[in-house]
Amino acid sequence: MRIIAFYLPQFHNIPENDEWWGDGFTEWVNVKKAVPLYGGHQQPKVPLNNNYYNLLDDKVKIWQAELAKTYGIYGFCYYHYWFDGHMLLEKPMEQMLKNRAVNIPFCICWANEPWTKAWVGETKTLIPQKYGMKKEWKDHFDYLLPFLKDERYIKDEEGKPVFVIYRPEIIDVLNDMLDYWNELARNNGFSGISFAYQQLNFDLDKNKDDSRFKYDIEFQPMYCFHDLTENRFSTMRKIKRKVANAVERLTGKDIRQIGRGSKLTGFNQVYYDEAWNAILNRKPESVKNVPGAFVAWDNTPRHGKRGRIYDGATPEKFESYLKQLIENTKNIYEKDMIFLDAWNEWAEGAYLEPDVHYGTGYLEAVKNALIETGEFPAYPKIRE
Repeated sequence: MRIIAFYLPQFHNIPENDEWWGDGFTEWVNVKKAVPLYGGHQQPKVPLNNNYYNLLDDKVKIWQAELAKTYGIYGFCYYHYWFDGHMLLEKPMEQMLKNRAVNIPFCICWANEPWTKAWVGETKTLIPQKYGMKKEWKDHFDYLLPFLKDERYIKDEEGKPVFVIYRPEIIDVLNDMLDYWNELARNNGFSGISFAYQQLNFDLDKNKDDSRFKYDIEFQPMYCFHDLTENRFSTMRKIKRKVANAVERLTGKDIRQIGRGSKLTGFNQVYYDEAWNAILNRKPESVKNVPGAFVAWDNTPRHGKRGRIYDGATPEKFESYLKQLIENTKNIYEKDMIFLDAWNEWAEGAYLEPDVHYGTGYLEAVKNALIETGEFPAYPKIRE
């Protein structure tokens, strides 16, 4: 079983973040400033041994890779930020490509949203997302090609590199672009690219054309939240979703955060057990579906009282639920992949890395679940 954990690179300084959020901003700033909002609310999250690392240090990336493999995480899915050639947070992934001591399989997820101030409830666009035409598509593909060719890159059973697109519903040239990328991939020795998506909004669009995608990742806990709440204020939420997507395609503004946490559009506290029961009760809608999992969730470090908390998460519960999901993945989905949120989303409370509260508890839960189901992975041998 290949458990692939999403990986956030925002743990180092970049000039843009210094300008937009203040000198020295990294994700650790959000993590450290968090406060408990009610009795028993465990905030702030503190990494074990105060390991507020800098991802530009290769020793950190080597440590992460070895730690992940020790506990059975098959690979990382790096978030990638590309804005018509302008990149953000690209250095950790570029350094990983050059340093084979970061010896773990990986794939890439293009987080193709405009860069906005949505985290603080504002609609201001800091960098718009434009897709261009063939020249721009080729520039992007040429940047990605060395990663796709790396022997650590995760492939499907046909040898096609797996490439995830976060929000296909806002790409107005989606099919033409993916067709061209497949053409370029064939020109470079591949039989194509296995495209995947992870956005619920695309899934909910009855008119979507997902013919270019091999995989539909059930990105959690977003999918289970929808399952739990789809009958509550459903008309209001559908209208909001359609309007937000239309506004974003036309103007580049992200208005999805408007009304977040209100009684009409948000439900800020969810029980962890209910969420996981919804995950385990899901049935694949097609052969494309790939199960998702989540460690825990509490994004109040980013959103404050507008954040959402999944109450009751523990390593013991996570282990039990993950074991059941592994069996579902094999027997119901007939897949050998689970996408896990996340390796290091500290400001969303979705992380496997050791902290002062549970130590390596969540990592041990992954290892135990894989061993008890007979699914601890065999890692490909990578040349030094």
